[in-house]
Amino acid sequence: MGFALSRPAAPSPTGLRRLTIRNLSLTPLEVKLAELLPATHKSGGLVQTSSRPSSPSHGYSYEPDTPRPLPLATAVEGTIEPFSERHTALYAPDGARHEQLRLTFEDPSTGHLYSAEFPSASRRSIVLKAHPKDDEAETKEFTAIYLAEHAYLALFSSANLSSWMSTVDPALPLSALSIPGTHNSPTCHVALPSVRCQAVTVLEQLNNGVRFLDVRVSCPVYNRKGSATATPSSPKEDDDVAAAASVTELALVHSAFPISLTGPKYLSSLLETVYAFLSAHPSETVLLSLKREGTGRGTDADLAQILRAHYVRPHRDRWYTSPRVPTLAQSRGRIVLVRRYHAADAVPHSEGGIDGSAWPDNVADGTCGSGTIRIQDYYAIGNGSEIKQKVRFAQEGLARAAAQVQAAGVCSSSTAAAAKSGKQGPPKTPPLFINFLSASNFFNASCWPDRIAFKINPSMIEYLCMKHGAEDKGFGEFGVGDAATGIVVTDWVGHHGDWDLLRCIVGWNARLQLQQ
Repeated sequence: MGFALSRPAAPSPTGLRRLTIRNLSLTPLEVKLAELLPATHKSGGLVQTSSRPSSPSHGYSYEPDTPRPLPLATAVEGTIEPFSERHTALYAPDGARHEQLRLTFEDPSTGHLYSAEFPSASRRSIVLKAHPKDDEAETKEFTAIYLAEHAYLALFSSANLSSWMSTVDPALPLSALSIPGTHNSPTCHVALPSVRCQAVTVLEQLNNGVRFLDVRVSCPVYNRKGSATATPSSPKEDDDVAAAASVTELALVHSAFPISLTGPKYLSSLLETVYAFLSAHPSETVLLSLKREGTGRGTDADLAQILRAHYVRPHRDRWYTSPRVPTLAQSRGRIVLVRRYHAADAVPHSEGGIDGSAWPDNVADGTCGSGTIRIQDYYAIGNGSEIKQKVRFAQEGLARAAAQVQAAGVCSSSTAAAAKSGKQGPPKTPPLFINFLSASNFFNASCWPDRIAFKINPSMIEYLCMKHGAEDKGFGEFGVGDAATGIVVTDWVGHHGDWDLLRCIVGWNARLQLQQ
């Protein structure tokens, strides 16, 4: 067991909290050293370093930039096991005095040390610095998120966000994973404030972990010239059909509005971006939720036929269009179609995609008619005071997804309960839990997508760090199974380079890795 350094128990600094550490990584960790880094400031031309001794008086007895070991005490006993929480005897650094606390952790299995200072210069996550036993030793990466207002430190196994699915068991269904998504994904262009939902491009989203894209298109009436809807009987006839039909572009929209004021943007361009990303990252998959909106006169049937003839068939090896939720192995390198429109008779059911056509409107908890999707999509926020209710609905959605269990084979929480009671049925794939953090009110500027995201996103980071997957916190009535988050659909991630919410979501996949 290691040791830690801490302030003595009495007298305690006024208003300070003791630090809580939650290890959400795959590695057991021990706190080996805690050092107070006192703030440095200038007074009368001389550099002085303010320290906080254990007595109420103030002093300047420490050299600038010199870490101050805190008075010896037993602050963190034993190893902090993966996915466990430890309340320590360490006082959190005093933000009013601009103090920092440097913590050094040890991986007991290797003896390697990892350290970081909290809080960092910004509120965002930091990567712990590795101190290997020798220069050639292989080390791990850990990401830390420090919540100063709660004196809470969460540690995650760092993930390569551009290829995070490469470490996930390919036999798992996508519904068992924790997947970041974006709402109205391509709406990053100059547009009406109520239309724009994203800060960065789709490619930047994909490179930083997003694997669910929410896309809306305006659909024209389908041009059937050249028998484009006919089912070919041979590969040559397939080529002839594609050549005979004129290319039908689907414009990207948000409700009735184009997503850009500088000119129309099209689905074909977005798909080329996704194809290129999947070619460069074959371990990944992207779920594409497609919905018909805008002012086009086409019907759902027109959209189904246009998509099949002009988008899927020319790239059929790039698409997964079965109505069943696939495993990661079945969908790697491919786009998984989630259909938010009604199928067309001309499109076989086996090629129609996962059915989300009976999407319930503005619900805190709903199920699509197909039963393959469970939804939280409460978006009609009247004013800022209703954001707390939206946050609660989103947290409940996370808790429902966390209750799912991936036991022997594939099963849902209800199937797992049946197994315990001796009434085991056939394995059942859990539904896709799709949890929208987005909301908006066109007529209230304080409730436009960016304003709401800047309030909701930090609260979700706190929940995922502090309460998600904990039996005694959050929404215990749902229980805790594998603690996956499901698909979490966000607005304005990546703003000014802030990807912490996505790191938290991806980080929860480590819980599944721990069970392998």
